[in-house]
Amino acid sequence: MTPLMLVAEDFTAPGPSIFDFPPLYEGAPSWLTKPVLMALFGALVVTALAWSAFANPKLVPRGMQNIGEMGYQFVRDQVARPFLGKDAERWMPLLLSLFFLILLWNLFGVVPLIQIPVASHIAFPIVFAVTIYVIKIYLGIKHQGLGGYFKNMMFPPGLPKPIYVLLAPIEFLSNLIIAPFTHAVRLFANMFAGHLILAFFSAVGFWFLFEKPTPLGAGLGVVGVIMTIAMTGFEMFIEFLQAFLFTLLAAMYIGGSLHPDH
Repeated sequence: MTPLMLVAEDFTAPGPSIFDFPPLYEGAPSWLTKPVLMALFGALVVTALAWSAFANPKLVPRGMQNIGEMGYQFVRDQVARPFLGKDAERWMPLLLSLFFLILLWNLFGVVPLIQIPVASHIAFPIVFAVTIYVIKIYLGIKHQGLGGYFKNMMFPPGLPKPIYVLLAPIEFLSNLIIAPFTHAVRLFANMFAGHLILAFFSAVGFWFLFEKPTPLGAGLGVVGVIMTIAMTGFEMFIEFLQAFLFTLLAAMYIGGSLHPDH
């Protein structure tokens, strides 16, 4: 057995246990953990940024107002208007808050000392997905009626009637069960896997360069450091993309209830 194999034999790669967080202090409620604290902190940061950007708007935007308006225009033009049309402005507070809160929660995964994406805990994506799910059903029934909502959902017009025998249950499962499930799991799975990959390469670099340094292990440690840097950049892109996709799907679901004919 080579020296490198002897060193690697003691190395334990990080696993799902890195997502287990005890209560913040002894005697604290079981739910009061680091991810919950970071979720509340992120909500406060987004609120503070929105207040500084829009509380006292100027005719010529500067500083935080300029940044805030750029973010607003991005969500409005790329997310809200394509699916909500004339109703886009009405739903911008929800969509804008959703996008920036999820984005900040995701970016916590690459912030030193924090290093945990809040959405890598399934409870947080589930709460958001269920919220959008309830809004979707409420708006659909309100604007289409109970019978009209389920009719439009399960029996899209223009198809031969025998097709509906197969299509109706598929549409029911897709819209009421699979869609909210995948809405939550897509965000959770990407953040969970990304954080696990970063933790693995970070552990490889630290272990072979500092914990158990050997001439043969140094090369593997350098590779771990390089991969950590590369994967951090890639993970930041994924964090932005997942916040965008989650908000985009929220707008699509709301728009589908408001405008079933589209």
